Amino acid sequence: MSAQPADSTPIRTALLSVSDKTGLVEFARGLAALGIGIISTGGTAAALQAAGLAVQQVSEVTGFPEILDGRVKTLHPAVHAGLLARGDDPAHMAALERHGIGAIGLLAVNLYPFEEAAASGATFAHCIEEIDIGGPAMIRAAAKNHARVTVVVDPADYPRVLEALQRDGTTSPALRRELAAKAFARTAAYDAAISTWFAAQAGETFPATLNISVSRITAMRYGENPHQQAALYRFGMGSERAGAASARLVQGKELSYNNINDTDAAYELVAEFAPQDGPAVAIIKHANPCGVARGATLVEAYRKALACDPVSAFGGIIALNMPLDAETAGEIAKIFTEVIIAPDASAEAQAIIAGKKSLRLLLAGGLPDPRASGLLIRSVAGGFLAQTRDAVLARDLDLKVVTKRAPTEEERADLLFAFTVCKHVKSNAIVYAKHGATVGIGAGQMSRIDSARIAAWKAEAAARAAGLERSLAHGSVVASDAFFPFSDGLIAAAKAGATAVIQPGGSVRDEEVIAAADARGLAMVFTGVRHFRH
Repeated sequence: MSAQPADSTPIRTALLSVSDKTGLVEFARGLAALGIGIISTGGTAAALQAAGLAVQQVSEVTGFPEILDGRVKTLHPAVHAGLLARGDDPAHMAALERHGIGAIGLLAVNLYPFEEAAASGATFAHCIEEIDIGGPAMIRAAAKNHARVTVVVDPADYPRVLEALQRDGTTSPALRRELAAKAFARTAAYDAAISTWFAAQAGETFPATLNISVSRITAMRYGENPHQQAALYRFGMGSERAGAASARLVQGKELSYNNINDTDAAYELVAEFAPQDGPAVAIIKHANPCGVARGATLVEAYRKALACDPVSAFGGIIALNMPLDAETAGEIAKIFTEVIIAPDASAEAQAIIAGKKSLRLLLAGGLPDPRASGLLIRSVAGGFLAQTRDAVLARDLDLKVVTKRAPTEEERADLLFAFTVCKHVKSNAIVYAKHGATVGIGAGQMSRIDSARIAAWKAEAAARAAGLERSLAHGSVVASDAFFPFSDGLIAAAKAGATAVIQPGGSVRDEEVIAAADARGLAMVFTGVRHFRH
């Protein structure tokens, strides 16, 4: 089917009906200066008249007053025929003339603030009243008829529409089509927000139809690999969480797809350590932790995290649970780092980082809430997988001692620390930790015994790098993201020097694993919670 021919007829009449009045008066003045007549409604008309602009009320056009507290005002043939009539169809134009209806060439509408109302926790009744009916209907009509009508749903587009009108007396077909696409995207996002809210009111985590609406923040140079395209999107109002998608880039070059992915992993991890409990640092490489630590100071936490795997930390992502200070910035600047993300940074720290032109500094303004609800969505061929966030925190778990020996208080603290980190390591995951720092991490292996061996080898390598004769895993605790299916993984951890174990439990061979721990004098606790991460 061929496209509808574009119409270059000069615009004579505009209908303005906006909830967000940003730039409204300036836009209307520009239209009036071009001799374009303005039709308006309610509060929009009042704002324009207060600014000294001549406005024709919609009720004058329709010959019918606004009724039902404003629920019905633009739902009328005099409005919709004026928007929908095709300029290239003589029968359409004759129908307008026969019924005394004027053609509307420009529509500027933005919708009732439903998203803001829902995000604020407003009452059910209030949110219902913020569902716009006439606005979306007019937007869709104008966008459908974009061959003739210019539709504007974003005040940011007012200047370029005015510029086009001042230059040509109309807008170009390309601009009208672009604005129509934006208009349909806006009504789709609006309806998605409403349907999502209704599902939440009904207690539906996974409604029969899942509507997802996101806004593009930026296009990226490429995706995971140079031959792939990529862009970064952000969820709308009511879904905001401090993090990589919303952080402000204050230093360094454009972020890549992999930078964002790894930075998100790092910040989600470090957010599990509450700032009031002390500084914490996470270093991430390829979405896996290569060093995590707590310390009396931020710089101490960073040094301890770096010591776990200084080789892998080269070119990594560093996340902090509190503002970056000058001393820590100076330490980080000693090695090549891709990204630092923190809630904030001192002026002195920013000045130090500014000396590393390729180092990106992201300031998020806060930490993600690790207990926040929400969905994780992953694409698969032909569809999506959706699941709730893993919002279970180690510090909230009721640990069950299953061995003859219970962990000491120091071991217990390290066990909770290790299990927190383990939650953010790709499965199969094994984490050795000591004195509030990781000392060996085994990630993403097909068998748990291999992850245990790799983590032990990492601990030995880190010890050699530090000039120590004994593995850093000696005297450590070990965390496993899922149960040990056999005792071999636990035995490997014991050989590496671990003294205590934390794992979910639930294997048919739990008794065998417990016996192996008892035989080696290890303390072991079950969490009852698994943290697979694929």
